[in-house]
Amino acid sequence: MDNSALPTGIDGISRKIRAILPARIHLDLPLLVALLLLCGYGLLVLFSATDQDLNKLYRQLIRFGIGFAVMIVIAQIPPLKLQRWSLPLFGIGLAMLVSVLVMGEIGKGAQRWLDLGIVRFQPSEVLKVAVPMMIAWYLTERPLPPSGPRILWTVVLTAVPVILIARQPDLGTALLVASTGVIVLFLAGIKWRLIALLGVSAVALAPLLWYFMRPYQRERALSFLNPEGDPLGSGYHVIQAKIAIGSGGVYGKGWRNGTQSHLEFLPECSTDFVFATLGEEFGLLGILAMLAIYLFIIARGLYIATRAQDTYGRLLTGGFTLIFFVYLFVNTGMVTGLLPVVGIPLPLVSYGGTSLVTIMAGFGILMSIHTHRKLLPS
Repeated sequence: MDNSALPTGIDGISRKIRAILPARIHLDLPLLVALLLLCGYGLLVLFSATDQDLNKLYRQLIRFGIGFAVMIVIAQIPPLKLQRWSLPLFGIGLAMLVSVLVMGEIGKGAQRWLDLGIVRFQPSEVLKVAVPMMIAWYLTERPLPPSGPRILWTVVLTAVPVILIARQPDLGTALLVASTGVIVLFLAGIKWRLIALLGVSAVALAPLLWYFMRPYQRERALSFLNPEGDPLGSGYHVIQAKIAIGSGGVYGKGWRNGTQSHLEFLPECSTDFVFATLGEEFGLLGILAMLAIYLFIIARGLYIATRAQDTYGRLLTGGFTLIFFVYLFVNTGMVTGLLPVVGIPLPLVSYGGTSLVTIMAGFGILMSIHTHRKLLPS
């Protein structure tokens, strides 16, 4: 037996893995490791936030398993097939949104769910992936930067699902889906004059949004400006979240030692406001550790976007990465009182299933585009 063929030491084993793995399965190892670290950290926080409820922990583990399975499967699909599926997936997503308005389940005053017997999910989550795929496909088929008519059609393609989602009502998801279209359009290279025009138009139309908002949505907007004006009502969530984060200090109170969450002062401590639970128990250092993992994932996604070899890949990977950043920015902003409360979960940390699986599907697309690249001759 030739011993020289055997890998020696950690470096040798690592080289052997890198040589074998890409040939058998399409995965980006740095991104995969970062996602596993983030999910593991999130489970640690969730176990405490749910009062050490093992049933919820097991359910979340199952969801993580489904999410990673979806990511791995999608990562094996060549980008060309993903591009061909963009239009059908967008059409299916719109059909499901219409189905929600007709026969969707109502919960907490909103009609957002489809129950197929085997699975119950929010179709609006599918559009967080389908819309950027559709916009990237539409813009890729024509020269860039896009012309005025194509920009208008892009706005229409984005506005249709946004309006359907807003009618559920789900303003937070509607804003996220709207941002997906805007981000991909921005990455397509539209002129700064048009960006400024779109920004001014959005600001001018903002007052009209007030008349279409539900009473509780108006209360959230007003409490953002003055949460202390209704400390036991619309401002309660933000006030308690800031108390929790501030009481954690630099080092935190310790895992499972949070008082705001365990004494039920902090609402939604395992879902939308899990970031406050993290700040209370792990302190500033714990927050910085989690943000470091998030920033690595975002940086890796942008790197993958720069390495994509076609326009569709660049637009889609860059768009999804920035959407993931918007997720993080909006959730941490609303928990700390810097943004209105819109019900956006902390990605891959908050308790829940549909959003988690959607995000993992997006990372599967990133891995597919990155690992199916053809090496160009030097």
